[in-house]
Amino acid sequence: MQEDRRLAVLRAIVEDYVATEEPVGSKALVERHHLNVSPATIRNDMAALEDEGYLHQPHTSAGRVPTDKGYRLFVDRLSTVKPTSSAERRAIAGFLEGAVDLDDVVHRSVRLLAQLTRQVAVVQYPTLSRSTVRHIEVVALTPTRLLLVLILSSGRVEQRLVELDADIGDDELGALRSRINLAATGEVIADAAAALDALVRGDEATPAATPPTAAVVETLVEAMSDHRSDERVVVGGTANLARFGDSFETSVRPLLEALEEQVVLLKLLGEATSGGAVTVRIGAEGPYENLASTSVVATGYGPDDALAALGIVGPTRMDYPGTMAAVRAVARYVSRILDES
Repeated sequence: MQEDRRLAVLRAIVEDYVATEEPVGSKALVERHHLNVSPATIRNDMAALEDEGYLHQPHTSAGRVPTDKGYRLFVDRLSTVKPTSSAERRAIAGFLEGAVDLDDVVHRSVRLLAQLTRQVAVVQYPTLSRSTVRHIEVVALTPTRLLLVLILSSGRVEQRLVELDADIGDDELGALRSRINLAATGEVIADAAAALDALVRGDEATPAATPPTAAVVETLVEAMSDHRSDERVVVGGTANLARFGDSFETSVRPLLEALEEQVVLLKLLGEATSGGAVTVRIGAEGPYENLASTSVVATGYGPDDALAALGIVGPTRMDYPGTMAAVRAVARYVSRILDES
């Protein structure tokens, strides 16, 4: 009973401090949260929580504020991530489903996350190496010029032109299209590239590819090897940092500097996780000492295994339940959109 009550006191202090940014006293807890015990009992619980490192008293005779350890216990004891409301779900779906391509999905996602959480939102572009080939289209623009369209499970679309040394007929083009799709469709990028390479080499049972097939395969393999977008991260909502005032002033500069470094942002997001799991790293749990006043809430997204990560970065004094719900909801909708694209 005592442990449950102290956890209730900690939860109430976290909620009040996030809402008011003011140290929380026992009188306020009794008035606001109806804990059904005396102020003296609340004061004893607060003293015990402080002794255990969950609370901190910034000034003598002041109320208490949560420590990183207190936030961690609060987050760990959340029974579930609170569900988004039907209105929120409709708003998220309506905003994201208007996207026309992968770039639009990513940029809409980062704006939406920043608006929902009033924090800095970070969205990583889908990682090419984890994608599978959904379809390859080959279109003859002229008898000697082909347009290749590589469509990946991540929603990414690559287009390349191929110039041939001789004309290609409709029958040969159809056979070429079927052959490369049979080899690559449904395969992870690395396996698809290897299968296409095998088409060119041939073996005892299969003759080596014709010059048009060889030219198409070479171009496709080059497109599959282009990992430039794997390190791309989009950031939104930096203006939200201005609302935290003096309490976060010393951390704003290093965070702004971190937001300019793609590698730093990827490390902050951490490894993308699948299955709807939301990762919360609080204060000093993060990878950078100069960002010890910030927390990161992140998860993976993608139609199958996580292809990339998205999340928010902000001060440790944040609405963790609401932020976790928003991050998870946006990731789920983005995953669904990419799966249907």
